[in-house]
Amino acid sequence: MGYNNQNSNGGEPMAFFDFPLDQLRTYCPPRVEPADFDAFWNDTLAEARAYPLDARFQPYAAGFKTLEFFDVTFNGFGGQPIKGWFVIPKNASGRLPCVVEYIGYGGGRGLPINWLNWASAGFAHFVMDTRGQGSTWMPGDTPDLEAEGSNPQFPGFMTRGVLSPRTYYYRRVFTDAVRAIEAARTHPAVDPGRIALTGGSQGGGIALAAAGLAPDVQVVMPDVPFLCHYKRATTLVNTHPYGEIAAFCKTHRDKIETVFNTLSYFDGVNFAPRARARALFSTALMDDICPPSTVFAAYNYYAGPKDIIVYEYNQHEGGGIFQSEAKIRFLDQIWPQR
Repeated sequence: MGYNNQNSNGGEPMAFFDFPLDQLRTYCPPRVEPADFDAFWNDTLAEARAYPLDARFQPYAAGFKTLEFFDVTFNGFGGQPIKGWFVIPKNASGRLPCVVEYIGYGGGRGLPINWLNWASAGFAHFVMDTRGQGSTWMPGDTPDLEAEGSNPQFPGFMTRGVLSPRTYYYRRVFTDAVRAIEAARTHPAVDPGRIALTGGSQGGGIALAAAGLAPDVQVVMPDVPFLCHYKRATTLVNTHPYGEIAAFCKTHRDKIETVFNTLSYFDGVNFAPRARARALFSTALMDDICPPSTVFAAYNYYAGPKDIIVYEYNQHEGGGIFQSEAKIRFLDQIWPQR
């Protein structure tokens, strides 16, 4: 799901390490939510919307006979340019439901050949590049032009600007994610009233946050979502990327309270009660990167209609292609006529 953890056991199944499934299904830890959570995000999005969206779709010759590709640029946080891909079935008639997809940790938008499934199934597909990433497992093309946080950070993105919510890296990413939805809606092939969000790992966490920040989207499908229930994750597993936060706190012993106060503004457990889209989550019971209790914490607080698929013997790969098929069937039930 977009993070190749060097501390993993080579892909072999491991023993269960988290709560039993019956306990996971009712696990609702106390939420630590800042009093100004909504004001913070309303102000953040208002600041971004003060800049023109300027969504541009440049035709891209990818060589596929049945799909049409566009190289996308739109303005995200701070009016800064964000790249993406947009794919539609060639010769599609009428406006299509659109799947907006976010990418796993360390990955970028890649190449058109990476994004064939959704358009092949008859949907429009908008893929958002992740600023500053795209050098780990799939290439990206969007720099993080506003790395405001000047505090020392553990290598990676989890502690970039973490000493203040205003400077934290994911403030920019989550804002980009909402602007990506707005950009997708501007294309004449897209039905703006039929938007689904999806992604795996980091992409799942971004999708969940975007669903909370843009409650008018219709569907969200977060797979093994990252960026949820940070405190439990950082004390339950020592794998990365959550391990970046633990390593920072190990060194900056006097900053732990400040760190987790910042993270509370970016926790999927706090976005979940604000989301109303029909949801299909997935989790894996042997996932030692995004532990199942962190996923269920967000799922159990999720306010909209919801379901979750549990993969009992899988790690962070989750359902893989089985989950991809399940999501296509899920949207086929919601939007059977495209």
